[in-house]
Amino acid sequence: MASSSDMPAFEYFKIHWPSEYVAHVEINRPQKMNAFMEPMWLELREVFDTLSHLPSVRAIIFSGAGPRAFTTGLDVQAAGSSGVLAQNSSGGTADGARAATAIRRHISEFQDCITAVERCEKPVICVMHGYAFGLAVDLSTCADVRICSSDTRFAVKEVDIGLAADIGTLSRLPKVVGSYSWVKDVSLSARVFGPEEAFKVGYVSAVYPNKEAALAEGLKWAELVASKSPVAVQGTKELLNWSRDHTVQDGE
Repeated sequence: MASSSDMPAFEYFKIHWPSEYVAHVEINRPQKMNAFMEPMWLELREVFDTLSHLPSVRAIIFSGAGPRAFTTGLDVQAAGSSGVLAQNSSGGTADGARAATAIRRHISEFQDCITAVERCEKPVICVMHGYAFGLAVDLSTCADVRICSSDTRFAVKEVDIGLAADIGTLSRLPKVVGSYSWVKDVSLSARVFGPEEAFKVGYVSAVYPNKEAALAEGLKWAELVASKSPVAVQGTKELLNWSRDHTVQDGE
């Protein structure tokens, strides 16, 4: 069974080992409703890249610490006060071309960090509760399975802060739910939707009464998957992800 000694220490993520071959990753910034800033997404990549290659892990639960939120998305205040976006807004970059290049590199790295969840060889079940706004949708659509508690409130929130959801939602969400009409509805309006609607369109597989019940079911699923052949499970995940973006003939 894996233990904390198998992983480095992280500032913004807690790693638990609730069962044999199962890791539980918690976003750990509850005082800020698990809102993300740059050091967090860099850590996220390290967490999932490490778990991907750890032989003692066969399945991963992904959730948010605290009672209020899975994550409220990007910490806009932190993003505006430091990093490449702050430098650009304050006129610190010499010209538009250099500013655009810096922003492109910044976004590409951000995208790669979030994609680490999808790239992870081990199946990931995302257990959401409370607020699940903006980046929450990017992160959850990278997971293999999504479930939530009945208090979860979702939103593709980016247009409300003057952005396009460019970290993965607009590419992955249509393939998750299969309805461009619905995806455009929630993405263009940034409206909040609840767990019943999320279940109806196939964004989540199940809804549970509260966070504790959802985590318990997430653990059951992870234990079940971890009991199977890791070669078969990981191969199945790889083929399913490949086939999502290719023809049937390419996947054979």
